[in-house]
Amino acid sequence: MRVAITGSSGLIGRALRARLEAAGHQVTPVVRASTAAGPAVWWDPDRGQIDAAGLEAARLDAVVHLAGAGIGDRRWSPARKNVILESRTRGTALLADTLAGLDHKPAVLISASAIGYYGERGDTVLDEHEPPGRDFLADVCVQWEAATAAARAAGIRVACTRSGLVQSRDGGMLPRVLPIFRLGLGGRLGSGRQWWSWISIDDEVRAMEFLLDHDVDGPVNLVAPNPVTNAEFTRILAGALHRPVVLAVPAVGPKVALGPEMAELLLFTSTRAEPSALLGAGFEFVDAELRSALHRLG
Repeated sequence: MRVAITGSSGLIGRALRARLEAAGHQVTPVVRASTAAGPAVWWDPDRGQIDAAGLEAARLDAVVHLAGAGIGDRRWSPARKNVILESRTRGTALLADTLAGLDHKPAVLISASAIGYYGERGDTVLDEHEPPGRDFLADVCVQWEAATAAARAAGIRVACTRSGLVQSRDGGMLPRVLPIFRLGLGGRLGSGRQWWSWISIDDEVRAMEFLLDHDVDGPVNLVAPNPVTNAEFTRILAGALHRPVVLAVPAVGPKVALGPEMAELLLFTSTRAEPSALLGAGFEFVDAELRSALHRLG
């Protein structure tokens, strides 16, 4: 299969590219500069430019779209929030419009999204049919997914992957908190009752590979089938490191460090998502339980 990937230098993109190439697929990165090793297609989503001829010449079977500015990389100012939104909507619309205009269209577009779509939902179990939340991240996800419309209208199957907290030792949340927990200073955040829907990096990319050749479209929750509360996550991670859990982190600390809105949406929002679409299509998780996943990740 011939697959193009945007965001191929990110945590998920690197892992997905390695998995697809190991399976014998031909991967074409879509990059911002012509410095990538091997064949690549150039684009500049900020300027609305993309090498449509390069995409046509690649005769793609599928495209996986992962590009977008980091959500937790820096404190949210109005300007940063605009970057987060427009890096997703502009790039997605540019890609979808371009794919729709190709003579040789890919059969499928897998476009990233996030469980932030659902917003604060307490203990409610959330499948892909639930309505969106009403906060900043929910609005970003709604517009992000809507930006794929041109591809869908052109007959391309579109799956929007609403990813949970991706667990990997190579990036994301886990490497940031491991040093704290190794010192025995890890603790639940606030009440700890907020649900954290997570997925291992291996299952994240396995699920994307699965979606390439299984007839699943629309939103797809990329989360393990057994979410945990923040308090449970804290106990399990501390246990995996053979460290005690004696502290609790008051909500005021992260809210001062990150800003109230950013801290609330990234750390204290409760989202109990379930992978209904994946399970219904027959996908089998390698890491269904957080305890075994963290032990396997080392």
